[in-house]
Amino acid sequence: QVQLVPSGGGLVQPGGSLRLSCAASGSIFSIEFMGWYRQAPGKRRELVAAMTSGGTTNYADSVKGRFTISRDNAKNTVYLQMNSLKPEDTAVYYCTADRVTTLQGVGFDYWGQGTQVTVAS
Repeated sequence: QVQLVPSGGGLVQPGGSLRLSCAASGSIFSIEFMGWYRQAPGKRRELVAAMTSGGTTNYADSVKGRFTISRDNAKNTVYLQMNSLKPEDTAVYYCTADRVTTLQGVGFDYWGQGTQVTVAS
């Protein structure tokens, strides 16, 4: 059973920074894709950033230059460093993992519980 446990959300002032972490647990050999989505009130869930095990990254245009995704493959953990935060970054952030190889085989599309990020003065 693969579980994703996020941490690091909270309240921050505009222009501030936060770092989200998400650790995957289970009998995991490898994780091909890890990433972050977010959902603001009244809006659809959107991709924020994703990263392959090889280091290829993908970012939403709205966060390019401000957010940085990184991974520690040995710890099965993904991070999201968020700088120059804006009120429009306020949302529930979800971590994801896809194509996860475990003792039981390959699993797809795992989600962690959301963590709230609020940017307000």
